Amino acid sequence: MARRIERIVIHCSDSPNGRTLFTGKPGDKNFTTPLQEIDSWHRVRGFKRLPGWRRVQEPALTSIGYHFLIYVAGAVVSARHVDEIGAHAQGYNASSIGICIIGKDKFTRAQWEALKRLIESLQATYPGVEIVGHRGLPGVTKTCPNFDVAAWLAGGKQPLAGHVLLDESVGSAA
Repeated sequence: MARRIERIVIHCSDSPNGRTLFTGKPGDKNFTTPLQEIDSWHRVRGFKRLPGWRRVQEPALTSIGYHFLIYVAGAVVSARHVDEIGAHAQGYNASSIGICIIGKDKFTRAQWEALKRLIESLQATYPGVEIVGHRGLPGVTKTCPNFDVAAWLAGGKQPLAGHVLLDESVGSAA
């Protein structure tokens, strides 16, 4: 059964700008993806996914609270199924979709473009949905996603000045 979606909440990972959150190299036993890294962060915080939803999508992810991640290179990856209640905005999870863009306050042009495409796709699926940053929710004292979502929307979803990461700043440990 599909949930009623009233808003899309944009978050940031609050990790160093340009750091990809990949660890190790593909094929190595210690290789992890940003999905796995954030899942481990959420596990430490006590988040849990229901077994039934884990069987539907991303069974190895036991705790991740977001529905989508946007990697530094611009890839959009699914975490929780959109019909699974998230764990990303206390008091708002039942009727929202959570998107996390990797970084703190500056994002690559590829990330900005991916965010625009994802938001437009979700707006087509959920007409009239409200788009907010985590900090824009009533009662929230966080700064996440560290940019003004209303200004981004008003500016045609173009990258905001002062929030664009130059390509040479991107790296696994930047």
